Amino acid sequence: MSVRTLRENNWWAYLELMRPPNLVTAAADVLAGFAVAGLMNARALPWLVVATVGLYGGGVVFNDVFDRELDLAERPERPLPSGRATVQNAVTLGVSLFAIGIGAAFFASPASGFVAVAIAAAALFYDVWGKRQSVLAPLNMGACRGFNLLLGISAVPALLGDWWFLALVPVAYIAAITAVSRGEVHGGRRATGTLALVLLGAVICGLLLLATRSARFELIAALPFLAIFIGRVIPPFWTAYRNPEPLEIRNAVKTGVLSLIVLDATIAAGFAGVLYGLIVLSLLFVAARIARLFAVT
Repeated sequence: MSVRTLRENNWWAYLELMRPPNLVTAAADVLAGFAVAGLMNARALPWLVVATVGLYGGGVVFNDVFDRELDLAERPERPLPSGRATVQNAVTLGVSLFAIGIGAAFFASPASGFVAVAIAAAALFYDVWGKRQSVLAPLNMGACRGFNLLLGISAVPALLGDWWFLALVPVAYIAAITAVSRGEVHGGRRATGTLALVLLGAVICGLLLLATRSARFELIAALPFLAIFIGRVIPPFWTAYRNPEPLEIRNAVKTGVLSLIVLDATIAAGFAGVLYGLIVLSLLFVAARIARLFAVT
């Protein structure tokens, strides 16, 4: 069956709403958090992966539900404004995904369940109101990813108190991407590009300093992954800073979203070794492959 034939099927539009490539990056967050948890309590890991897929999927579905009027003018090819998906079915899908995500997290542990509730609340807050606030929007979206990393750490709930601050790494990184993404349709400003580059610098410095916080984080194992991360994200973000046109910004955002897997692999390798880091990094090829069929933003 050809890709064109698949896209003509009604259910394909609902897959588009869920942003399948991004779901892979959400799983990478949990795998990185699981590395921070020392790869302990493996029983919880499948539930946490299901949870993050449900939570992320629900969040992006509701993003399109609340953006449907804007998309009608700016992105009419999307499932809802194009009429390929209905609002009623999209809402049902979003609610179902949130329910699956929260339920699966509670199967892992009560602590995981409460983290999942926080993720769902942060995602809905962003979809309904937060995204329209110039300062809050990047931090709000970053918080969703920060909680997602904590969801992986919650495999061992006692460690959440020790490593909560690691959530600041994805917060800063996703804030950089979200800030730049505001110019995807009409173009951006150099000031926004500057902010994104500063945040990326903070992420890189934070990972380098992590080794001073704990002997558990082996910088030598993380460095090759960090080098790949820098090589992937800095060039497109620098280009978007110098030439803040929609095409350059979309390229930076797409690269940035997929490179979250490389960031997660860096954390994973530092806490659980090179082999585990490579396992997480392999998800990049899965996400990139799926991104040929589905939009990332």
